[in-house]
Amino acid sequence: MRNALRVFGLGALSLTGCHQAPNDGIDSPVIVGAWIVRAPEAPFPLHMFVFHSDRTVQQSNPDAGDPNTSDSNLMGAWLPDGDGFKGKLVEITADRTTHQFVSRGEISFALKVSGNAFSGTASAVFYDANGQQLGGSLRTRLEGERVSP
Repeated sequence: MRNALRVFGLGALSLTGCHQAPNDGIDSPVIVGAWIVRAPEAPFPLHMFVFHSDRTVQQSNPDAGDPNTSDSNLMGAWLPDGDGFKGKLVEITADRTTHQFVSRGEISFALKVSGNAFSGTASAVFYDANGQQLGGSLRTRLEGERVSP
C-alpha cells in the first residue's frame, strides 16, 4: 500500500510539472487581462473581454442586445499582428422560445493597445445551419479599458 501511494504521489507531481505556472503578467503580451469594451454600433454597447496568455479570448455581454436569441458568450483566439493584435470570436445563438439553432456568428477584430486602453474595429458575419452567410457584415468600433485591481 505504501509503495502504491508513493507511485501515485510521484505520478501526481510529474503531472503538475506539465502545467505552466502563471507569471503574473511578467513577459505577457500587453493584451492579456480583463477589459471593459465599448462597441457603440453593436446591439448592446458594453462587453467584457478576457484575453488569456494561451492566445484564447472570451467575450460576454448581457442577453439584452437581442431579446429573441441567446447571444451573450463568445469564445475565440487572438495573435500578435505587427504593433497590435487580431483575432476572431465565435458565437452560437439559439431561439429563446424554441431552443433551436439560429446562427453562428464570427466576429473578427483588430486592436492596438496603449497602456490600459485599446482601440480598434470589429466585423461580424453570421451563418445559418448550412454555413450560408446571412446578410452582410456588421462593423463596429471597439474601445477597451483594462480592469485593474
